[in-house]
Amino acid sequence: MSTGTLFVVSTPIGNLSDLTDRARRVLGDVDLVYAEDTRRTGKLLARIGADADLRSLHEHNEASRTEELVESLGAGRDCALVSDAGTPAVSDPGRRAVAASAGAGFRVVPVPGPSAVLAALAASGFPADRFTFLGFPPRSGEERREWVARCRDALETVVAFESPQRVGELLGDMVDAELGQRRCVLGRELTKMHEEFLRGTVAELASSVGEDELRGEVTLVLEAGSEPGWEEREDEVRRRARELDRAGGSTRDIAETLEEEYDVPRNEAYQIGLDAAEEG
Repeated sequence: MSTGTLFVVSTPIGNLSDLTDRARRVLGDVDLVYAEDTRRTGKLLARIGADADLRSLHEHNEASRTEELVESLGAGRDCALVSDAGTPAVSDPGRRAVAASAGAGFRVVPVPGPSAVLAALAASGFPADRFTFLGFPPRSGEERREWVARCRDALETVVAFESPQRVGELLGDMVDAELGQRRCVLGRELTKMHEEFLRGTVAELASSVGEDELRGEVTLVLEAGSEPGWEEREDEVRRRARELDRAGGSTRDIAETLEEEYDVPRNEAYQIGLDAAEEG
């Protein structure tokens, strides 16, 4: 008996015209569609004339539905996995189902398409050759503080999700974590009629969002941080120079090491080496 295939299908994040021809064809051909919200997906299937058997698969029943899905694949039935919007398993249910299907030896086929992460990143104007996606922030406690610190320390563009009711609080926490002067873009209602991008520093957006309640889902894009210059680490640089001096390094050796490890200009590195020798 031939086995089924699991199609991981991206669906529109707002504008229904963004559904790809391939996604439309797959949803019309499969035997089963597993959806985060059957009511929402049911409207989409009706719009494109698809009559597949529709089943729910969300965070509360993913374990049991995954077992059922794998059994369906084993029985030769093709299945599609969709979330409410965008790509399944990206801050949405589906990861367990995909992992179990692949682990059981079934073919898993991605059907790419709309993505709030990529849409916001592309429109942000920030570098996108490297970026970190952090999903939704924890609500409170040490986990939230660590999450915000990770945003602060990232040396690449950061993309995250937040609800419109809580984004003002998140921006305030970022200001408290010394992120106030970092540039930021808030994308809301992406691909919809009232799509909007708010741009400014974190502090500026924290102030404006505090005054005006946002509506619609929000995707936050944060400018990358940068490595501190050697001047900001001068105490550390001088400690390193003293360590090298105590280890018997010459002034020239010390200067070359500081130049290589901390990017200290040659003249300054040599002077710091001389200072270390005098202190020694």
